[in-house]
Amino acid sequence: MDISTIAVVGLGTMGTGLAEALVLAGREVIGIDTDPEAAARASTALEASTARAARRGDLTEHQRCAAIAGLRTFTDVRAAADADLVVEVVPESYEDKCRVLRALDDVVRPGTVLATGTNALSVTRLAAGTRHPERVVGMHFFHPAPVMRLVEVVRTAFTSRAALDTVTDLARDLGKEPIAAGDRPGFVADGLLFCYLNQAAAMYESGYASRDDIDAAMRLGCGLPMGPLALLDLIGVDTARTVLDAMYDASGDRLHAPAPVLGQLSEAGLTGRKAGRGFYAYGADGERTGPGGAAPGAAGAAAPAGVRTVGIAGSGTMAAGIAEVFAKSGHEVVLAGRTAGKAAAARERIAKSLRRSVDKKRMSEDIADAVLARVAPAGAPDALGGADLVLEAVAEDLSVKRELFRTLDGVCREGAVLATTTSSLPVIACARATGRPQDVAGMHFFNPAPAMRLVEVVRTVLTGDAAHATVRGAALAAGKHPVDCGDRAGFIVNALLFPYLNNAVKMVQDHYATADDIDIAMRLGAGYPMGPFELLDVVGLDVSLAIERVLHREFRDPGLAPAPLLEHLVAAGFLGRKTGRGFRAYAHR
Repeated sequence: MDISTIAVVGLGTMGTGLAEALVLAGREVIGIDTDPEAAARASTALEASTARAARRGDLTEHQRCAAIAGLRTFTDVRAAADADLVVEVVPESYEDKCRVLRALDDVVRPGTVLATGTNALSVTRLAAGTRHPERVVGMHFFHPAPVMRLVEVVRTAFTSRAALDTVTDLARDLGKEPIAAGDRPGFVADGLLFCYLNQAAAMYESGYASRDDIDAAMRLGCGLPMGPLALLDLIGVDTARTVLDAMYDASGDRLHAPAPVLGQLSEAGLTGRKAGRGFYAYGADGERTGPGGAAPGAAGAAAPAGVRTVGIAGSGTMAAGIAEVFAKSGHEVVLAGRTAGKAAAARERIAKSLRRSVDKKRMSEDIADAVLARVAPAGAPDALGGADLVLEAVAEDLSVKRELFRTLDGVCREGAVLATTTSSLPVIACARATGRPQDVAGMHFFNPAPAMRLVEVVRTVLTGDAAHATVRGAALAAGKHPVDCGDRAGFIVNALLFPYLNNAVKMVQDHYATADDIDIAMRLGAGYPMGPFELLDVVGLDVSLAIERVLHREFRDPGLAPAPLLEHLVAAGFLGRKTGRGFRAYAHR
């Protein structure tokens, strides 16, 4: 079907952006808004954005003039009579959207496709209110529409193949990536994104971690473009609450019930950037103002003890990486393996890593030699007796770690701080294996330790101020970004990341969307560096399942129970890249 004239009903931020994307693709656009000022603002915004594009050299003056001429604005829905396709992007209200769609029924030609841009309301319910529900389809663009490549095409039980094909072909012609989605609140991208955002808001509300630490943890630990609380402010706290309400009404899943803080902020008018204040405060230019939030349990008056020598108990990849980090920052490092041979092999891994840095011109040979000289291998924990800070980086097995901490308690000097690098086990259990639990904390590095800036500093109910301050100080001295959190399953990053991954598996398990479409949705719609199934195959499905079981056991929430599909794949030996098959197949090298 030839789609040359498109009506856009609703000229707010999204409608204006959509109109721009359409005229730049050569379509004639009929912009409709009952508010004359909104229609005028849309024309002005198009003139301004195309002028910027022309100054950058992205548009010629002829193209700019053609785009401006391609948009005609009106205040009456009857202007859509000549449109081949109508896209409504009025506010997220059943009443408003149904009124628009019913009015269009009386105006447009029988073959005209009606698309709704909703991201939270039932497309089926909207279609059922029209005389021709077969021509109604969801067409969810992402903000800003001219830039974001994802379009979710939402089918209902009524939607005709012709309507689906029409909007899918249009999305591709606009240079977008359309993915198919069934009709449920949030569709694919927002269905995963808003559940994660809601859990972050609940984590903040509980006082478990500060807003800044939560946001920094997800940016630095997962490579996300924004932290979840900053993203809620950008989206609009009230919008997030609306989407989550719709998701909860459809699913009954407690994880979809909006965190109370979202309602409190919304009722107070603190809806994010657009209001000047949400989780953060913003100036007139949209930039954050004011100090960052303090982390619960942050160190008080205690000053960090000086750390000159760092001991590492372990000889695996993480142990070697952490040893390299501290040696680079000028610390003397004792790397103790179970045998002298294992410790020597770990030191050789550090040497290879440093040689790669030299080959890539990131480090001089003299500096690499000096860093390596600061790493002393040892074949037993006894060598760690003189260290100021000792980190264990052995197998993720609580009995193994507890036995090691008992050994360290007898070996390490009085006043030394002991830390575990566990990502999922209770730090307090390690601390209780010693006679000095006040000197024990968690120090969770992310892999690869030399590259990843984040360190989660985990404080138990028995960790003293001095030990906590020393661990934070050591992380800062090593060039890392420490974030504070309490001793509970998943800490910050894994507690937010793995439920999101689990929910993605449930989508595939329920045949709602394919793994490929979900990965595309999260990369293009949310700006994630990897889709959830790409990430699951890299992390390892067995590792992911183990963490999800820990989270479920800790919080006892049915929504956190591992997806049966994940359990079946692990039982079959499909563990991801390391076995050649997970959610996808990989060629062995």
